[in-house]
Amino acid sequence: MNAASMPSTPPRRSALRAIVRAFNTNKTSWVGLGLFMFVALMAMLAPWISPHDPIEQDILSKLQGPSSTYWFGTDYFGRDILSRILHGAQYSLFIGLTATIFAMVVGSFIGILAGYFGGRFDLLVMQTMDILLAFPSLILGLIIVAMLGPSLGNIIIAIALTTIPSFARVARAPTISVKEREFVEAGRALGYSDARLMFGHILPNILPEILVMFSLWTASAIRIEASLAFIGLGLKPPTPTWGGMIREGFENILDSYWLVLMPGLAILIVVFALNLLGDGLRDAIDPKLKDEQ
Repeated sequence: MNAASMPSTPPRRSALRAIVRAFNTNKTSWVGLGLFMFVALMAMLAPWISPHDPIEQDILSKLQGPSSTYWFGTDYFGRDILSRILHGAQYSLFIGLTATIFAMVVGSFIGILAGYFGGRFDLLVMQTMDILLAFPSLILGLIIVAMLGPSLGNIIIAIALTTIPSFARVARAPTISVKEREFVEAGRALGYSDARLMFGHILPNILPEILVMFSLWTASAIRIEASLAFIGLGLKPPTPTWGGMIREGFENILDSYWLVLMPGLAILIVVFALNLLGDGLRDAIDPKLKDEQ
């Protein structure tokens, strides 16, 4: 095989070692990874570890504070807050991860195409992305959900559409640089198709930057979902969602603080964990960023 045709992507083991090395340098990255894995595990085990049925009402036990029976207290309908938070984690993580994965795939595809072909196509695509970026994520998501209706699928679509432009921009910039490198030129000389060059050689080289955005935008997606639920455009009750729980408890926040505090802490922990994780991935990709701070 011609040496010039052999691409240049670093071995997977080297990439993994770089990430582990960066995480060992930035210990908080391990904290973020551990916290997120813990929340994800609790969400998966929710049907088995929840002390009560999340939608079962017990009016006689309504608005009880944290106790040995109800660790996080109960809401206005006597439902166990802890059980609802555990089940709500399933919806929040599923919506956040699914929407971000969809946005990552579509946005990266658009960004690679724009960066690779350039010219008027690049200009048209990026101007379209700029128009979408002109709207704040929450406002754009609110408009889309209001038009489509508050359902699980529509919420995922709305959040994904607010995130696609960011992934497109992140994928486009390094594509413009990588497409001029020697191994891509060697592939062209050997007659490789554009699809093979884009997704077989360019994509592996820009994937780390995309993964950093994935962790950070997953946190944003979870916040957007909670915000939509808080203003009444989330999943319909009695489905437990963190934003919906905050909305339901807001009227009693002065007398029953746990109604808002507990789901709010759940959102804070997940967003905090994903941001710590994103910092570690960023340091692994470009250690110079850490040195410049």
